[in-house]
Amino acid sequence: MTIIEWLVENMSKLQKVGVDSPRRDCLVFVEDVLRKDRAWVVTHPQHGLGASDLEELDRLIVRRLKREPLAYIRGKAWFYGRFFSVGPEVMIPRPESEAFIELLKQLVDSEQLTADSLKIIDIGTGSGCLAITAKLELPNAHVIAVDIDKKALELARHNTVKHNVDVKFITSDLLTSAELYHFVHDREQNDTVLIANLPYVPTGLVTSPEILHEPKQALFSGKDGLSHYVSFWQQISKLLSKPQHVMTESLEKQHAAMTNLAADAGYELKRTEILVQHFEKIS
Repeated sequence: MTIIEWLVENMSKLQKVGVDSPRRDCLVFVEDVLRKDRAWVVTHPQHGLGASDLEELDRLIVRRLKREPLAYIRGKAWFYGRFFSVGPEVMIPRPESEAFIELLKQLVDSEQLTADSLKIIDIGTGSGCLAITAKLELPNAHVIAVDIDKKALELARHNTVKHNVDVKFITSDLLTSAELYHFVHDREQNDTVLIANLPYVPTGLVTSPEILHEPKQALFSGKDGLSHYVSFWQQISKLLSKPQHVMTESLEKQHAAMTNLAADAGYELKRTEILVQHFEKIS
């Protein structure tokens, strides 16, 4: 069987079960199995696939037909120009979350934050993609990654080794751990940013079969999707020394409610970028 024959046959299979990107997914599988880039694959449609290649491709396509996310099948996901290892213990990074990094860099570029004294605390780090990318893009920053799930933190640590960065990890339910409390209060907070990509999907809202493969605790958050953020902002409001900047991600329809939660904690909205909101402490 040639590449083009396999692609045509299996694109049709994926299309029939409702996969929204059958051509992309099939091309990715061929690229991974043959260890060739996209340009090579599309310019060699008559290349014959060996028995071992077909066996591996068939194994991959069976998993995708069950609507397992492509990133879990590959064991990696693309985020801000880099691959990060992912697995079913963490949520798959979304392109929308790259706005966190853009907003952080804009704050430094505008001199609202000093790169050398910047402290970034990533709450709910999951795969660590936000914390690690922040460290790679702002190498002088001190970065702390926080998650309640020890398996997620183990994967995040693996990604720090993969990308050769120094990030401190803390196990904590949001801001509750004594160790994290120490870091939040160990210095002036003018150059501290809390970034939080917490669960915000309303419980029971299933947008695709793929989402059912992701960890529920990383996605769903009560009837309105804001239960985790309610706790988060309440904890911030009780801090004796509050961070100057807080960034959150949520659905657009949740932004007004998020702004109200932030206001109750002493913060005002400064900017919205896609799904990410940047709040600053009210002087």
